[in-house]
Amino acid sequence: MSGIHKIKNQLETFLIETGGLSFSSSRFFIETFKRPFEFKELLNQCYNMGNKSLLLVGITNFIIGLVLTLQTRPTLIEFGAVSWMPSMVSISIVREIGPILTALVCAGRIGSGIGAEIGSMRVTEQIDAMEVSGTNPFKYLVVTRVLAITLMLPVLVIIGDALALFGSFLVENVKGNVSFVLYFNQVFDSLEFGDIIPATIKSFFFGFAIGIVGCFKGYYCKKGTKGVGKAANSAVVLSSLLLFIIDFIAVFITDIFYDL
Repeated sequence: MSGIHKIKNQLETFLIETGGLSFSSSRFFIETFKRPFEFKELLNQCYNMGNKSLLLVGITNFIIGLVLTLQTRPTLIEFGAVSWMPSMVSISIVREIGPILTALVCAGRIGSGIGAEIGSMRVTEQIDAMEVSGTNPFKYLVVTRVLAITLMLPVLVIIGDALALFGSFLVENVKGNVSFVLYFNQVFDSLEFGDIIPATIKSFFFGFAIGIVGCFKGYYCKKGTKGVGKAANSAVVLSSLLLFIIDFIAVFITDIFYDL
């Protein structure tokens, strides 16, 4: 019976989490179009999430470009296809590696930060104080943060992709003496709008998932410092899982369009 009760409790927790996340998402869309619009706080959050994540995202993507090229080059040389390196790396990074890697980095940095920050405000009763004073804490705290990460993640993805391709070029320049112009001519010749547009669109969904999960976990955080830590940790885990689910759905839909 203990096993059955455990499964029942896990199922009940899953349904509660799903319902709460759905309610928060629907409330977000309702509150977004209500006045007053918190433009100042939105710009502040865009700066915090975009500018302060740029270094980590840039270094991570740059190293991925280096490693991907170093690992792939010997195999392509063996088959006499090393000239296809710019095309292969650019399509891999732009279509898949760049968006999902950047989103996972932001889930770890921004998602946990949002969960911990709003969770601390809930524990210290700052959110309750905002409600008493007549301020809408959901609009001020949740809407601005979700919009900020939704808008900034595609920008970070584009910058990360560029740095990853630059890292790949450095390897090709050192190993194969390939010039900058030749490398990036092959990159842009191999890329199409069908590669760039789906990757950009799904980046918005990645950003929304990271923001809404982090805000949901923090806003409904349990009392105590233990609850804050749990909110930050579960925000990263749940948002990372959602990222892979969204990515699978996006790739599946894109593949259907490619077959048409």
